[in-house]
Amino acid sequence: MWEVEPTARWSKDQKFYAKKRPSELAAVLHNLERYLEQINAAPNPKVVQGGYLHPEPGGVVAIDQKGGGGNLQQTRLYTYAYAERNVLYLIAIGDKQSQPADIQFCSKFVKNLQEGKF
Repeated sequence: MWEVEPTARWSKDQKFYAKKRPSELAAVLHNLERYLEQINAAPNPKVVQGGYLHPEPGGVVAIDQKGGGGNLQQTRLYTYAYAERNVLYLIAIGDKQSQPADIQFCSKFVKNLQEGKF
């Protein structure tokens, strides 16, 4: 079973989305549950696919809001499945405008994690 580990950035982003965009947050959290079910059943998290999953640089997987209803703003929950520890890190959540900065932040997070800086 995979353990979920939220980062400080994720906690901050989640609070913002809970107040300002609760429907988008609910949609990505629903898809997070789907993703967790899939990686728990898979031999390797890298083989998991879905229309709501988007591979990003460095092994980061973005989970979007698809399936959450109409008129939702594009939202991505950035995760990293650290297979050596069976830990799914929740790194950040953002919208289309923040996507480049979010991806850069996530890539740096994964690099630091792999270098043992956490």
